[in-house]
Amino acid sequence: MGAGFKPNQPITVGGETLQPGERRTVDLEVGKLYTHTEAIMPVQVICGRQTGPVLFICAALHGDEINGVEIIRRLLRLPALRRMKGTLMAVPVVNLYGFINQSRYLPDRRDLNRSFPGSAKGSLAARTARLFMNEVVSKATHGIDLHTGAINRSNLPQIRANLDDPETLALAKAFATPVILNAPLREGSLRQTAYEKKTPMLVYEAGEALRFDEVSIRGGVNGILSVMRALEMLPKSRKAGFKEPLVARSSSWVRAPQSGIFRANVKEGERVTKDQTLLGIVADPFGESEEEIWSPLSGIVIGLLKLPLVNEGDALIHIAQFHRTDLVADRVESYQEALVAEDHPFADQL
Repeated sequence: MGAGFKPNQPITVGGETLQPGERRTVDLEVGKLYTHTEAIMPVQVICGRQTGPVLFICAALHGDEINGVEIIRRLLRLPALRRMKGTLMAVPVVNLYGFINQSRYLPDRRDLNRSFPGSAKGSLAARTARLFMNEVVSKATHGIDLHTGAINRSNLPQIRANLDDPETLALAKAFATPVILNAPLREGSLRQTAYEKKTPMLVYEAGEALRFDEVSIRGGVNGILSVMRALEMLPKSRKAGFKEPLVARSSSWVRAPQSGIFRANVKEGERVTKDQTLLGIVADPFGESEEEIWSPLSGIVIGLLKLPLVNEGDALIHIAQFHRTDLVADRVESYQEALVAEDHPFADQL
């Protein structure tokens, strides 16, 4: 071994200790179903031979957000991980119950991402949160949480993080989505709990619930590898990466002015101009009452309702504001063009 070789430390997850150079799937016991069937949370742990950061990557915290499950599956198949420094903990399905039932929530209708840090004697959500915190998050130095838009809503690939922290900002830029949002911390969220433990963490939002989106998936794999290179867990890439993303100044949802059927006139990533861009039309089923929706601000569409049936006040279009929307639009276009190439290295190998 070279003079610069520094051996990694063993890591214990779920009572199982992995030595440097080992790779293993550990089943964390969540509890039992009412059928007496054991419910588990599988964690694949890769303990590199050399010392380095301990990174956790998780998906399906909301059980119907499945893009991240596929991102992790493709990531774990990459040969590059054999040369990895440090330790990787990958949890493709945190919310097993929601995943099985294709639901955002747990059976007690609680949102797991509002239940952290959890408790040993609380609800099912609280117990699941506590298990994940104790066995995964508490052992990590950094984290990436993979999400999509909620049911019937699609998100442009974007990173949400606490950008006031310099290390987190650097990792957010390394992930290289076209858009970064300085998102406020939410009470009971995984991100807030990680922040309180001084663990830099990113939230990747892309696509919609219960649907695979190829650009979002490839962008997720690319972003994770870029972050691992920034953390020096993987060697630097010789290929040119994406242009540096831009940070949104603010964002807001445009809501339905009346109940009816919504016809969108824009798509994710599109540039809109205040009072000049027709975002869409809401009409009754007979077409007797139609109301046009003009953009109330200039920016980029980063979220869009996919269900045409709306009630007055429903969130329709999420617009982020930037100092230079033309630059963001250019980054979105180049990002999407690069990821849709048929020979892209992160395409699924059937």
